[in-house]
Amino acid sequence: MTPRRVVIVGGVAGGMSTATRLRRLDEAATITVIERSGHVSYANCGLPYFVGGVIEDEDDLLLQTPERLFDRFRLDVRVDTEVVDIEAHDHTVTARSTVGGSTESIGYDKLVLSPGAAPVRPPIPGFERVRVLRTVEDAERLAADVIGQPATAVVIGAGFVGLETAENLVRQSISVTVVEAVDQVLTPLDPELAILVAAELTCHGVRVETGVAVSEVTPSGILLADGRAVAGELVVGSIGVRPDVRLAEMAGLALSAHGGIAVDEVNRTSDKDIYAVGDAVEKPDWVGGGNSLIALANVANRQGRRVADHICGLPSRSSASLGTAIVKVFDLTAATTGWNEKRLRGEGRRYRAIHSHPMNHAGYYPGAQPMSLKLLFDPDDGTILGAQAVGGDGVDKRIDIIATAITGGIKADELADLELAYAPPFSSAKDPVNMLGYMAENVLSGACDVVEFDELSRLSGEGWTVVDVRTPEEHRRGAIPGSVNLPLDQLREELDDAKGPFVVYCEVGQRGHTATSLLHELGIEARNLDGGYRTWIAADAASHQDPLRLAKVKSEL
Repeated sequence: MTPRRVVIVGGVAGGMSTATRLRRLDEAATITVIERSGHVSYANCGLPYFVGGVIEDEDDLLLQTPERLFDRFRLDVRVDTEVVDIEAHDHTVTARSTVGGSTESIGYDKLVLSPGAAPVRPPIPGFERVRVLRTVEDAERLAADVIGQPATAVVIGAGFVGLETAENLVRQSISVTVVEAVDQVLTPLDPELAILVAAELTCHGVRVETGVAVSEVTPSGILLADGRAVAGELVVGSIGVRPDVRLAEMAGLALSAHGGIAVDEVNRTSDKDIYAVGDAVEKPDWVGGGNSLIALANVANRQGRRVADHICGLPSRSSASLGTAIVKVFDLTAATTGWNEKRLRGEGRRYRAIHSHPMNHAGYYPGAQPMSLKLLFDPDDGTILGAQAVGGDGVDKRIDIIATAITGGIKADELADLELAYAPPFSSAKDPVNMLGYMAENVLSGACDVVEFDELSRLSGEGWTVVDVRTPEEHRRGAIPGSVNLPLDQLREELDDAKGPFVVYCEVGQRGHTATSLLHELGIEARNLDGGYRTWIAADAASHQDPLRLAKVKSEL
């Protein structure tokens, strides 16, 4: 039998996962990997930390070299080589060396495209001066700029990579401004969670400009659309990425509605002998059931493995993606899985939201850190639709538990039944995830009628009295304007003439739930403010987009 010939265009996560898995399954196959950059297997998620000096040796970013890949897997890896033509009907690709310019025609039985995604470079005057951070070569150029000791830098875009870049530039003693065209940082988070990240940036000296676009990149910085100038000897663009579909178009392959390469359940394109993996393709969406553009390394790795299985005739299952992601921003961690509230609203999907502000482990054990959690679920059957978390240690653990629960079909109220590891240095007897389950159980059963922060002004206008059941000292430190302070421990004595209806709140919602239950027992209409004062003040700060307010939120929360 003639050995199969497989050509893989593009390395890194998707391409190299395909190549190495394929070799483990088929020792006889001829496997050629073509990569247009100078590095075929590297940790692109570590690039900002190389710029910041956290990762000191560039070689630590290189997972494999062409030489090591040949020695171990007998892969024919060609770096600094670009595919300039695909003749699908002849099953050939034309590769050109970007160093010497020579070309070669390479035949294939199966072709795997892993071109990734390209940084967005908008038609802004002067944008050619902007650095991007996508490849090792990009990191080398940016690191060289940093060695020149610029005093100021602007990062355009406040997504995951943009904020990691901003932090690492600050680490190099550079004064940094982050500019984001939409009205918040980290758009995968909802505003009342994202504001906590913006506050963290502000507290570390980063100037945050949201809700304003860049109109021009100048020799000394940028101009904002409102006419203000921002100094930036160094300007980094992190506006986002778009699928690189040039090879797909070259091969005459079908594209999907969102602009990515269209693939079936085994990542096969409209040509039965061409597969595509990674950031360039659309993925099945777990929550919505359609397709989404999700640029995540673990998804690309999974797709590469499945493609190799299918090429070798093994069963290959498809799995939908939740878009689970995490980022470190100075001393905070922010993570998300599934859909956020903005997307659920946009799709007209019914949902309920609950907020919680637990400690990451037992409060009496030294070093306990607060976190803010948000859970979104179906109000009818409790299906978990998404979750977000911002805080210190333990955020990753909680978001991973919830992502696993979604994948396993565990409902929101069933989170209460998860038996999670507990000891005071690691958690509480009721883990924060368990507490979300108890809260969801109360909402789904009707035992607790909650009010969301954006409902408060309407209810106040309709005659509801807002009652703060915290202590007088807590009330004096900060309270919702117009609220009446009736401490929980004195609530029974203070209600002789009270008739309601009341919106009750405390610091995080727990005492509010107790007070609401008491009022119900006394025949008084009452609802508990979800997430309490901490959620309200974060949402209020988010609505103002004020850096001074962000710093205040950081200190109060």
